[in-house]
Amino acid sequence: MTEEDIEKENAAITKAYKELLKVSYTTLTDDDKKLIRKAFEVALDGHKNQRRKSGEAYIFHPIAVAKIVAQEIGLDATSIASALLHDVVEDSPDYEIEDIERLFGKTVATIVAGLTKISSLSKEQDMDVSLQAENFRKMLLTLNDDVRVIIIKIADRLHNMQTMDSMRTDKQEKIASETLYIYAPLAHRIGLYNIKTQLEDLGLKYTEPDVYYDILHKIKESKEEQDLYIAQFSDVIKRTLDREELNYTIKGRPKSIFSIRRKMIKQGVTFDEVYDKFAIRIIYKSDAANEKFLAWKIYSIVTDHFRPNPIRLRDWISSPKTTGYEALHITVMGPKGRWVEVQIRSERMDEIAEKGYAAHYKYKQVGEKEDSLEDWINKLQEALENPETNAVDFVEQFKLNLYSKEIFVFTPAGELKSLPKGATPIDFAFSIHTEVGMKTRGAKVNGKLVPLSYELKSGDQVSILTSETAKPTANWLDYATTARSRSKIKSALREDKKRIGEDGKELLKRKLKQLKITLNEASVNELVNYFKLKTSLDLFFRVGIGTIDNAMLKDFAASRSNTLMNFIKSKISRKPTHHVTKEELEKEEVTSNYDLLVFGKEEEKLDYKLSSCCNPIPGDDVFGFLTVSEGIKVHKKNCPNALSLQSNYAYRIMPAKWIDSSQQEFLATIVITGIDHIGLVNDVTKIISENMHVNMKSISFESHDGIFSGKINVIVKNNTLLKKLLEKLRKINGIDKVTRV
Repeated sequence: MTEEDIEKENAAITKAYKELLKVSYTTLTDDDKKLIRKAFEVALDGHKNQRRKSGEAYIFHPIAVAKIVAQEIGLDATSIASALLHDVVEDSPDYEIEDIERLFGKTVATIVAGLTKISSLSKEQDMDVSLQAENFRKMLLTLNDDVRVIIIKIADRLHNMQTMDSMRTDKQEKIASETLYIYAPLAHRIGLYNIKTQLEDLGLKYTEPDVYYDILHKIKESKEEQDLYIAQFSDVIKRTLDREELNYTIKGRPKSIFSIRRKMIKQGVTFDEVYDKFAIRIIYKSDAANEKFLAWKIYSIVTDHFRPNPIRLRDWISSPKTTGYEALHITVMGPKGRWVEVQIRSERMDEIAEKGYAAHYKYKQVGEKEDSLEDWINKLQEALENPETNAVDFVEQFKLNLYSKEIFVFTPAGELKSLPKGATPIDFAFSIHTEVGMKTRGAKVNGKLVPLSYELKSGDQVSILTSETAKPTANWLDYATTARSRSKIKSALREDKKRIGEDGKELLKRKLKQLKITLNEASVNELVNYFKLKTSLDLFFRVGIGTIDNAMLKDFAASRSNTLMNFIKSKISRKPTHHVTKEELEKEEVTSNYDLLVFGKEEEKLDYKLSSCCNPIPGDDVFGFLTVSEGIKVHKKNCPNALSLQSNYAYRIMPAKWIDSSQQEFLATIVITGIDHIGLVNDVTKIISENMHVNMKSISFESHDGIFSGKINVIVKNNTLLKKLLEKLRKINGIDKVTRV
């Protein structure tokens, strides 16, 4: 570079920096400006020898990110300084986190450390899905340090998306897919709607460029017609609004390219057939006392002139969204017989909608109770605290909670709770308190008993019935939808399995002693290999629930004593014997060996074929599809054909899942006959309920001339448990015969 070029570049850097101070949404004090200046100088020094792919000086990137943080998101000086410094520690050998803390204090250092942690994870080239998911999970964990880390990361991602043209196409696609997968939903959830829209549009630009440019071109073409329509609409209501002496502005807001594309796919229509390509926004000035009153006043003026669609009224003023968003949305039949969405919000509401998190705190009064955004971050932290969750599941779960539509339900005391659409009483119980969730026995909705799988609807009043003896079962995972409830249930089930495993270990020790075998590391390793398991806990758990019984252990002892034969056999077969490593053996988890596919609610075993379009393997999320000539075909839930099968042939779809047959519970029917006496039914049910791992499904008794017969359906884990139960029932006074049908 010539000296003239360097001078030009330095002038451009200085101009960009001054621009940054000018556009800040929050008012900066002199101290703030000093802090930002210092951060700028450190960033300038840290990136002095660096250039971006496009050839420009690297410092333009941190300044641009800081500008997004300052202007579009509206965060404070601390965040602006952190944004300027976000790549310094990672890219410059001269600066460590300790230096940042010494120069700027603890808060800035925490934020920069969080950002450094995130980006050092993304540097691994072309990671596989689970590594990628692990990376997102680490990023979400920084929410525990400071939510600003995520917000600056979103700003960083936005600037990267805006300046991605000089990258390789495959890189562009990878970054854009990641953006659509996690950053756009995150921006949405924190209430940064403008940034979410930009991220989605840019994501579409690189993942489906033809579609993006086609819609963009069509929007530009129809802009004039749109402006004319908005002017026509405004003219009709302006007179009445002016007569009421309201201070307002009316503007048209075009829908984003991404949302138009989504509508086209969802409704199966062309661009011209998408009606609401824009919304009309009425923003009014108001003091806090009259804010609600004026919103409804404007609503009544609009509906006096245009007929509203009654099922399209959205009142987020009375109960704001959990992102803090407030507004009245109505859809009315506008001029030329077209449906138009009208959004009514005050200046304060508009600011919160545009700036999200930052405006939220500007308007929050000191001492005000915790609001929904903080509440969401707290809930999220709880879900994050559970480190055992597999990263891919975690990110999937997290996404569910990000984008889910909300419903509002009431507690028995009349308090309003917001839950994601599709939530069940289990989710409601855990949203109240973990202990309530763990002890849930049943639920009443609007005074009626409902199953725990019942899908709650807005306006339901839910009360949870608890019991000290109740505890989570594996079935709960079929009904739980929120990340919080699922992670709590999973950890409770893990604890339960560990407890059974501990009992199983003691039991195994006694049984092996009778077979003259000592329970030590070597024998545990042999047993794990013999039963084709993965961990020692697998072994102890299966002994605890009785899947591995005395007969099987005797077979093991016999095979062990026959070592010479085994040695010769192994020499002949030349098969390498699999040895479990010490780490694997001591893993504190019960692994599932998915070896059986079951269908429907009753979990029946049926004949099936695996479809060749997606080749599902054991452990995948799957569903069964009833074909005309080939019986049941099994597809993965994310199979390319899944969407069309589910939308066109929903009636032919069967729920299906892979299970571990050694942990499977099955239904058994027991028939009892004997001499009737008072309290007999009580004796029978007492024995069953006292028997661990046996669950009664149904019971019926008949008595005729002093002789009774009864039929009981129970759910048991294996045959051994069933035999024990039959023996105990035979010992009851008056019982003559107990048989399994």
